Parts: sequence; structure tokens; C-alpha cells
Amino acid sequence: MKLPKMSFAAAGDMLIQRLIPTDYEGFDKVSRHISRADARFFNLETTIHRGGYYGNQFNGGSNLRADPRVLDIAKAFGFNMLSFANNHTFDFGYGGLEATLDAVNEAGFVHAGVGMNLDEAAAPAYLDTVNGRVAIIGMVSSIVNEAAMAGRQSRRVKGRPGINGLRFDERIEVTPEQYAVLQTIADESGVNAAITISRAEGYTAAKTDDLVEFGRQKLKFFAGEKLQYHTYCNKSDIARLERAIYEAKAQADYILVSIHAHELAGSSKETPGEFLVEFAHKAIDLGAHAVIGHGPHLLRPLEVYNGRPIFYSLGDFVLHNESMTSAPEEMYEKQGLTSDDPLCEIFRKRSANYTRGLLAEPKMMESAVPYFEMEDGVLTHLELMPVALGVEEPRYRNGNPKFAPDRGIIERLRDMSAPYGTRITIDERGFGIVEL
Repeated sequence: MKLPKMSFAAAGDMLIQRLIPTDYEGFDKVSRHISRADARFFNLETTIHRGGYYGNQFNGGSNLRADPRVLDIAKAFGFNMLSFANNHTFDFGYGGLEATLDAVNEAGFVHAGVGMNLDEAAAPAYLDTVNGRVAIIGMVSSIVNEAAMAGRQSRRVKGRPGINGLRFDERIEVTPEQYAVLQTIADESGVNAAITISRAEGYTAAKTDDLVEFGRQKLKFFAGEKLQYHTYCNKSDIARLERAIYEAKAQADYILVSIHAHELAGSSKETPGEFLVEFAHKAIDLGAHAVIGHGPHLLRPLEVYNGRPIFYSLGDFVLHNESMTSAPEEMYEKQGLTSDDPLCEIFRKRSANYTRGLLAEPKMMESAVPYFEMEDGVLTHLELMPVALGVEEPRYRNGNPKFAPDRGIIERLRDMSAPYGTRITIDERGFGIVEL
């Protein structure tokens, strides 16, 4: 059966902490670009409630929360789908997660990636439009603590609320000589004594490989040809993705997969982690029509794989990272402060008097908002609106998206995407146009 022609828009991280006036200069142009699509997705990178929940020691770097009215602002931009499966989902524990679920549901957004148990978090959610039905599946690899992972229900015990996580295995390839030295260190230091006993007692799975391990660390070593760091998708999490896509193919015309991932390869934040490329290709191979990445707060390459787009990161759509109005004591303590100090001192010290960090780096305040069309499951048009978030403005007013054709944003995306076989030109409007 031939799939209908449908249109899509997507944005990266909406780290919103203030109420944005929807009549600011530039709002309408961004909103019109988004609103012309059938399915319009963004990543909600904050919890939504008015306080009263415990600050979680395992947080995404800041304990983010926003007034429920910010969801009306997201609607005004034109969005109708979201995921809030990211490293901030658990900033206020289970209470904050459940409050955010309630707020998103009450606002009427189609959402995926977070649920009251793992099956709910992993399940596709569906958007019905006049032109067709779209499924969204949400996952996150940047898991601050594995307690954030949702748990499956058993026949007698309720499942655990949380995220639909994409875990990954870390391995370091070493030379045979290095491998021998590492094995000797592991054996003679006694670092593996506890895990050896745990295996003997049946609490830890038996070892079935030749990897050198050091205690309970995720990082392990194998003998190869050269010294190199590798990451691989967790097989059980990929199997869960496969089940979700299989279900979505029976229920929707098009399938979008959202992935929140900070992990990198090499020494550049712009380069997606090895396992993320594996994940994105696997999602398309299984039947997804687009992979929408976000997380590292900057643009990453765009790849068209088998006629379908992979956005390894769309950067920030809204960034109010230093507009919080309250914080747990631990956030103060990290900077050598207490809650007797003004809240702004946290950000002043963390940013070295506002000279470093997300809000001081132009490329963290520059992104692109794609609009694309697909027909019969194949990409037929893809254009990219460059947006900037006002890095030159005062920190208490910046962070809101405006069309920005003259900052070299599309040129930078073009250059980083070229090694992936993607060709991008710039039209008379200043939009990027992907050659198909």
C-alpha cells in the first residue's frame, strides 16, 4: 500500500524556564515555518510543575522545572508532538516525572519515551492528522543514573516509572601487549575479587568473554590492532526498539524515532557517538522514517540514509539554562556555596563569571529547524531554517529562537554533514536545501 504524502517539522531541545511572550520580534516567522507541517516535534528538556517535589541528587546538571504554562507557548510555536525522555526527566524524582506526565497529557500533546512502567515508556504514541497517522517512539542514552530507567511490571508487582533508555556498552581496543599488561594488573591487584565472589554466589552473570574487566566498571578491554574507544548499543534495548517499530508499522503511516544523546566520538561534541550511528541506521533499517536527535546543545551532522533523514542533533530551540528561580542544596554545594547565597552565584561561579558554558558559546545558541516532506516512505524535500537564540542579548532575556540567515549556521551544518554524503545548498531566503 502506497503511503500518503506528509510533512514534518522538528526542533531540538526546548530547555525553557521562563514564560516567552509570543509577540516578540521573530516569533511569527519561526512559528509559521513549524506550523505548516502535519507532525511537529520537539524535545521538552525540563520538568513541568510548580514545586513541592524533592530535588534528585541524580540530575541532568541542573534541577530544571518550569511553569505548566510553558506548554501553551510550545503550542503557540506550533508543536503537537514531544518527548521529555532526557537527562532531566528525573531532576525532581518520581514526583516530578509524574507531574510532568500529567501536565503534558492535560495539554494534549502526543508524547513518547516516558511512562509509568517500561512497556508504557517504550510504546509508540500516535498523532492523527488529516493527511495521515504518525507514530513517535522516544529513547534516551544520556542516563544520569540507571534508576531513571522505567521498570517492567510483573504479574504481582507494579512497574517503575521512568524513561525508555538506550544503554550502550563501552569497550577499549588495545594491542595484544597492552592487553597482557591489563590482565596482569586486574589479576594481581585484586580489583575483581568482589565481582568474582558475586558470580560464585549467583548474583552476577557468569563471564562468557575474554574481556579484561576492572571491578564493576562498564569499561572493558579487548585485544585488537590499535588503541581505540568503541561503543555499542545494548542488545536488549535495541530489541525493545524493534518491537516498538514493528507495532508502529501496523498502526501508522510514518514512524519518527526521537533519541536524546550527549555521547560523542573522538574529541569533538559535534561527532555523534559510535553507537548512535549504529542506533540511527538500525532504526531506519527496522522501518523508521526519520531519526530526530538532540541532547548535546549544538548541531550535529545530518545524514540521509536509505532515503530517510537522520538528524544526529538539532541543537537548542530554546535555552534558558540560567533562568532557574530555585535550586536544591546540592546545586549550591557543587560550587562551594549554600542556599544562603543568592541563586545567581551558582551560575556565576559555574560559568567563571559568565565567560564559559552554554550561554557564552555562540554555537550552543545556534541551531536549525528542519521542515521535510515524504511520499510513499521516501524523503522528497528537506529544508532547514537557521535560528539563533540571542547570545548577544542579556542572559536573563536571551535563549529564544529567531530566524538567523547571516550567522553561517547552515554553512557549518553543510560542512559537518558532507562526510556523511549529505549535500546542502543555501537558497535566496538563507534556508538550507538538502539535495536529494
